[in-house]
Amino acid sequence: MLGMSVTDVTAARAARTTGPETPPGYRAGIVGGGFMGRVHARAVRVSGGEVVAVAAGSERSARDAAPAMHARRVVADVQELIEADDVDVVHVCTPNHLHHQITLAAVAAGKHVVCEKPLAVRAGDAAAMAEAAAHAGVIGTVPFVYRFHPMIREARQKVRNGEIGTVHLMHGSYLQDWLSSPSDDNWRVDPASGGASRAFADIGSHWCDLLEFVTGDPIGALSARTSTVNTRRGERTDGVVATEDLVTLQFETLAGVLGTATISQVSPGRKNRLFLEVSGAEASLAFDQEEPEKLWQGARGGSQLLVRDPETLSSQSARYARIPAGHAQGYQDCFDHFVADTAAAITGAAPEGLPIFADGLRGAQIAEAVLASADSRTWVEVPQ
Repeated sequence: MLGMSVTDVTAARAARTTGPETPPGYRAGIVGGGFMGRVHARAVRVSGGEVVAVAAGSERSARDAAPAMHARRVVADVQELIEADDVDVVHVCTPNHLHHQITLAAVAAGKHVVCEKPLAVRAGDAAAMAEAAAHAGVIGTVPFVYRFHPMIREARQKVRNGEIGTVHLMHGSYLQDWLSSPSDDNWRVDPASGGASRAFADIGSHWCDLLEFVTGDPIGALSARTSTVNTRRGERTDGVVATEDLVTLQFETLAGVLGTATISQVSPGRKNRLFLEVSGAEASLAFDQEEPEKLWQGARGGSQLLVRDPETLSSQSARYARIPAGHAQGYQDCFDHFVADTAAAITGAAPEGLPIFADGLRGAQIAEAVLASADSRTWVEVPQ
C-alpha cells in the first residue's frame, strides 16, 4: 500500500474486508487493556466505531479487559491483531517503550494508528514513526486530547483574532499527586518501560502542546531543572529511581515571548491540575483543566468568566460543545471528539487542530531538550 493516498488505502481495505460479519466503519484493534485502553474503547464506540479485537500483555489480561471494552474477540498475539482483515485502526495503549515497534508494524500492515503519548521514548524513534505513516499514506494521531475542550478552542480563537493583543507572557503548570508518596509506584517510574523522562514526557508534553496550540508560537529554547523527590519507591530493589518527579522550566518562543512552567507528579491534593495563562497587551486568558467549563478573561478595566455555552461560543469552539450549557463536559468528552476527528481524517476530511504524529514528535523533541538542559544546566535550542 506504499504510495497510496489515505482515501485509496481506506477504500481498498473496505472493499477487501466488508462482509455480513464485518460492517464498514471505524473498526479498531486495541493493544493494551488498562485504563487508557478502556478510555480509547469508549471513545471508539461513542464515535460510531467498533472494538473488534483487544490484545494485552497476556491473554488473561486481554480476556479480563474485553467485557468492559465491548471487544468482539480477544487476540493472544499483537501481530495477529495488526494483520487482521477486520481491523482498520490500531490503538496503541501500551507502556511507552513498546509504542515504536507496534506502530511501525501496524503502519507496515497498512493500518491507521492512534498511539498514546509520549509517541516514543526517543525523538529519533518518533521521527521514524511519523515518516513511516506519511510514506504509507495512513493516518497517525496522538491523544493530546486537552485540545478538544471547547474553552481551549475559544482561547485559541481569541488569540488568533487578536482580541488579547500582542502576546508577551505565557505561564502555567501541570500538577498531580498520584506519585507523591514513596510507597507510590508505577511502570512509568522505570526508564526501561517509560523512557528517560517521566513527569515531563507524561504530562509536561500535554502542557507544552496546549501552549503551542493556543498561541501558535512554538518554544524555541528552554532552560530546565529536574528533581527526583522520592529516590526510592514501593518495594523496588533495583536501586535509586532514575526518572524525575518534577520539572521547572523557563522558555522563549520563536516570537521572543518569555514563559515559565512547573510540572509535578508529587503535589499533594492536585489531582490533574493543568493550568495555562496567556497575557497580551490588551487582555489575559486563563484555563484550568479541573474547571474546564470556564475560561477567565481579564483586562485592566475588568474581568469576566466565560462559560461553555454553545449559544455564545465561536463556531470553532461550539463544534465541540456536545451538550447545552450547565451540563458539564470533561476528559472523556475530549477523547470522544479526538477519536471522532481521527475517524473523519481517515475518510479524507481534514479536521482543524487534530494532533498527528508530527505533534507527537514535537513533544518528544521538547522532552529531550528538557533533559539535555537539566543535565548541562544550560539553555538548549528546541529543534523546529
